[in-house]
Amino acid sequence: MRCGTECFIVTIEQDDAHITKELSARSQIDARKIVKKHYGDGVNIKSVRRKQTHG
Repeated sequence: MRCGTECFIVTIEQDDAHITKELSARSQIDARKIVKKHYGDGVNIKSVRRKQTHG
């Protein structure tokens, strides 16, 4: 894990299936880059939201 990371919830669509992943990234843009690197450029990213923390 890198310094300054936050938790993001990413919803993607791949092969007519909706997948929700939780990952650590520095920003929403960085989260999108991580998803595209892992799943490829053909993946359709529906939403990237910062996970709410209580405390």
